[in-house]
Amino acid sequence: YYTHRIIEDPEWTLATVPHLTELCLQHIVHNFEKNPVLDRLLPEHQRKVLDRLSTGLPLAVTANLISDEDYWKRCCAERWQVCDISNYGGSWKRMFFERHLENILKCFIPNTTDPKQVLEFIPLCKDYVRKLEVDQFLPPVQVDQKEERDDLSDTGSDFGFGEVSMHHYDLGDLITALPHLEELHLTYGVKDCGMNFEWNLFNFTHQDCCNLAVAVKMCHNLKVFKLTRSKVDDDKTRLLVRNLLDHPCLVELNLSHNLIRDKGAQAVGKLINHSRLETLDLCNNQIHHLGAQALAQALAENSTLTSLNLRLNCVEDKGGEAIGRALLTNTTLKSIHLGSNNLSEPTATLFSQVLAQNTTLTSINFSCNHLGLDGGKQLLDGLADNKALTEFDLRLAEVGQETEYLIHQIVWANREAARLGSLQHPSAKLL
Repeated sequence: YYTHRIIEDPEWTLATVPHLTELCLQHIVHNFEKNPVLDRLLPEHQRKVLDRLSTGLPLAVTANLISDEDYWKRCCAERWQVCDISNYGGSWKRMFFERHLENILKCFIPNTTDPKQVLEFIPLCKDYVRKLEVDQFLPPVQVDQKEERDDLSDTGSDFGFGEVSMHHYDLGDLITALPHLEELHLTYGVKDCGMNFEWNLFNFTHQDCCNLAVAVKMCHNLKVFKLTRSKVDDDKTRLLVRNLLDHPCLVELNLSHNLIRDKGAQAVGKLINHSRLETLDLCNNQIHHLGAQALAQALAENSTLTSLNLRLNCVEDKGGEAIGRALLTNTTLKSIHLGSNNLSEPTATLFSQVLAQNTTLTSINFSCNHLGLDGGKQLLDGLADNKALTEFDLRLAEVGQETEYLIHQIVWANREAARLGSLQHPSAKLL
């Protein structure tokens, strides 16, 4: 009996041997971390290498060597599910480095995380970071916490005891080392703290404020500064303002959802006339008529501010009238929001004069006030010859449906006229 056996090589293939060029490119990709050869390759070979490179390569290798947007797009897509490039100037590389730095700051624990983690990353990201949005700052871990706390200890944390040990990461070294930083959005708090909630987690301490104020002062290219939901009170506001006076580039300041009262508003009033501010947001604070009067005095003399948001304060009629009188002479402000400020007919009476004389204001918001029927009629009379106002919010202002409808018709006509004018003169709109 004869036995027939066929012996085959499982790795044998009819495919031809790869070209030497292909073998070299494979070797370059495989050893890119140790020998990042890219600039000496032909353009078509660079493209093949970049398409095959791993997104897990150390940033120390890729940061300042690879500028290809497709590579950084892959890095972003593999790390984050939502990637809106429009918020990053259309640059995937900028998105990656800004969000990566933000994640480092959000997870940084003082006295626990090694500061070198931030400092060593600065040379890699400094040329690409233009905006930082950090909505969380973790406090230091308190080692000596008791396992069981009584109600008194919880009450103590409500009053901020132990603040000395709750300072957050000092942004000074970082911010001053980012030459292209133009926007800084900060919130001092902790997200998703769950059952570990304590008021201490949301302390923006005096030392934090000092560090931040000095850092912002040294950030000469900063245009937008937002510090929201951080319990910024009058003292901290004055400290920040003192360091922002005569800032060369700052055009937008947002201190909304804080604890600013009249003294803090008075400090901001000084800032208005000692800076180039164009947009100011003080929404949801505790500003009363004295603070509003200080802001109004600044408005009467100011020539740069175009938008002011005082929603959810308590300026009342004394403050509302002061702002109205300022707008009789101000020729710069375009938008003002006075919603939910306990305003009534006297403010509406004065603003009827504003509507009759001011030709700059395009948007007014009086929603959620108590202007009344007579106040609404006076506003309607003031609007009779106004051609500038294109937005006027009177929802829940108690002016009556008929008056609100007639006002809406006038504002709508102004808006249509402005739209047609922009279509006829597009160059003027660009200017």
